[in-house]
Amino acid sequence: MEEKSGNFWAVNRLGSLVEHWPKNSAGEPEEPVLLCHCECLDMSDRMRINMLEAYGIPCVCRDSGNGAFGRVVLGISGEGVDIFVPKSLLEDALALSEEEYHEEL
Repeated sequence: MEEKSGNFWAVNRLGSLVEHWPKNSAGEPEEPVLLCHCECLDMSDRMRINMLEAYGIPCVCRDSGNGAFGRVVLGISGEGVDIFVPKSLLEDALALSEEEYHEEL
């Protein structure tokens, strides 16, 4: 279940997000950064999230705008989702996303 309060660590998908998220020198979870915005109409958000997790990159997503309402009514976010990854893994996540894009062409 995702929370809209701005506290990424309240989101604990499958009970392991906080455990797998990299920590800073103080032992706190590393800052999340925006990887991309995905429209949810073609399941690209779920495929990207699954790909990142398969490569060991934890991620968290947030419904954009009123997307949470769409998810309740339609099962998908009508306004898409924003996908966040740990700051230290952003380059790896971008490289994977670029490879995914080239494979689609």
